[in-house]
Amino acid sequence: MSGLPKQAVIFGGKHGLLGRALVSALCAAGVQTLAVAGTDVDYFDADALHDFLDAYENEDGADADLCLINAVAYTQVDMAEDQPEEAYKLNAAFPALLGVLAEERGHRLLHFSTDFVFDGAKGSPYLPTDATNPLSVYGASKLAGEEALLGLDLPGLLVLRTSWLFGPGKLNFVQRMLELAAERPELSVVNDQHGSPSYTPDLAALSLALLRNGATGLLHAANSGPATWFELAAAAIELAKRPCRVNAIPTSGYPTRAKRPPYSVLNLDETARLAGFAPRPWPEALAEYVAEYMAGHTAGQATQARNL
Repeated sequence: MSGLPKQAVIFGGKHGLLGRALVSALCAAGVQTLAVAGTDVDYFDADALHDFLDAYENEDGADADLCLINAVAYTQVDMAEDQPEEAYKLNAAFPALLGVLAEERGHRLLHFSTDFVFDGAKGSPYLPTDATNPLSVYGASKLAGEEALLGLDLPGLLVLRTSWLFGPGKLNFVQRMLELAAERPELSVVNDQHGSPSYTPDLAALSLALLRNGATGLLHAANSGPATWFELAAAAIELAKRPCRVNAIPTSGYPTRAKRPPYSVLNLDETARLAGFAPRPWPEALAEYVAEYMAGHTAGQATQARNL
């Protein structure tokens, strides 16, 4: 199955950080797009999901060239340690339901997973074929979702592992660092966890390229280049010209409920080959995001001042 679908139903498309970027990219590409939230349909009721898709297809004349996209996830990594049932429900049970729906209805399915399926022991960028060994409930629940889908007979299935999302439309790590840098003289950020930052508009564009070229199976998707949380935060704060000192600390200096992989950088070689281009380096994407964020922040301050 190659070429962009004529229509797409994006679960998580109304409010999600990645979902919103996907909606924007698909609409710009001329794909008829339906953004879905959990308030629109019960994600865990197979009959309700069937009826929901029936209503959409009947109302909008949807045909077989429709892609289901799952950008929904339980992403509260630390909270998942205390709420494993909730994490598995959204990260494993829901993707499995969508997989069965896609198989029965003959639709393509694009699902997003995470770098947290790895334990970080490899020390070099992870290939999609590398052994998994999640260290947290979150990672294990996302891996269960992958396995449920890959165990089905879905010729149009594409599973993309991604990581460290930042972008417009919803609070994310970079935005939070910029907010804190405006309030505090210094920040301390972990510098011994290495990953692949992902700018959501770039991730959406990469996803569309893979769909267009008929990519299937399990792939990795992110911006190019490794980073630590410290490096990402320091670069963003420097770009924003915030007068805030950023201190590098070890993971032990910022204990969390869930254990994180110390190294989960994603190898993108096969993704670049199938997409037809290499994702741009994360510092370029970060510069674009920070410039847009600061422009919007400045405009918001000006509007607030006029209303005083």
